[in-house]
Amino acid sequence: MEQPDNSRRKFIGTSALAAAGFIMARSPIFGAPAYVRKLGKPNSLFNGVQVGAITYSWRSLPQDAESVLKYCIDCNISAIEMMGNTPEQFAGAPEAPPRPAMAPGPDGKRPEMTEEQKAAIKEYGAKMAEWRAKVPMDKFTQLRKMYNDAGVTIYAYKPNALGANNTDAEVDYALRAARALGANQATVELPNDPAQTKRLGDIAAKNKTYIAYHGHTQQTPTWWDTALSQSKFNAMNLDMGHYVAAGFDPVELINVKHYHILSMHIKDRKSKEHGGANVVWGSGDTPIIPVLELMRTKKYKFPATIELEYEIPAGSDAVKETAKCVEYAKKALNA
Repeated sequence: MEQPDNSRRKFIGTSALAAAGFIMARSPIFGAPAYVRKLGKPNSLFNGVQVGAITYSWRSLPQDAESVLKYCIDCNISAIEMMGNTPEQFAGAPEAPPRPAMAPGPDGKRPEMTEEQKAAIKEYGAKMAEWRAKVPMDKFTQLRKMYNDAGVTIYAYKPNALGANNTDAEVDYALRAARALGANQATVELPNDPAQTKRLGDIAAKNKTYIAYHGHTQQTPTWWDTALSQSKFNAMNLDMGHYVAAGFDPVELINVKHYHILSMHIKDRKSKEHGGANVVWGSGDTPIIPVLELMRTKKYKFPATIELEYEIPAGSDAVKETAKCVEYAKKALNA
């Protein structure tokens, strides 16, 4: 099977950050970001290993394109996996209806949506499908340039447009938008239905853009095999933290299947034996340092994507905690 082309990605922008009007906050000391303000571009390419972040890490903060770019610069992140809400908002997508309160009740179960809420969601889905099928790529290209000029590249795009209920036109849109943003992959949770991965792989092949499949604790050493066999444009978006919580060793998997990995989420979790909790980096069982060292030694070019999921300590915020993760990776890579 032909291997994904990891070598063609570039992770460093070309224009002066000062021209974009941003200031970067960086920490020279691991574990204690000092937020010393100085002009310059972010650079999270450490000894050949591209450390990035998924914008989901900042889900507790505003998600407009300008704010997300500032988070990147404040964290010293120069490459990202971008969630779909940010570029779609930038490109003028229909406004979503208010999200219904779905907190679990005393019995632990989430309440059923009302018929009105279901109807509003269905109507919004139809509006989004129509919008995605027709939207020009100009605004996506504009967003890409804004980020590139500030020193940040987008290597993956994760829109809510690749599900079984999304139309072929929406899937096609997701791949075209990924390319317009500068990404070579769209990411999505691996479907349970092989017919869906076949469908996605076929549309990806027409667009010559990869779909990288993500997973949680359902990941196993053979979990991606069916999708990988269906199309050379089906690939892996491994989550090494969830993989450890599922009871497996990511080092073994990476050694065997690195050709298929286009991006990888990094987080620290306890092992399955120890309960699987998301924890502050360095206090769990995930071999973050050995994996980063492996990537450096083997010169693997897929990015290591920070996904901030542990509870944010009192007095901190998602940007400060992501910056700590960047510094952890930087020290691990002797950069």
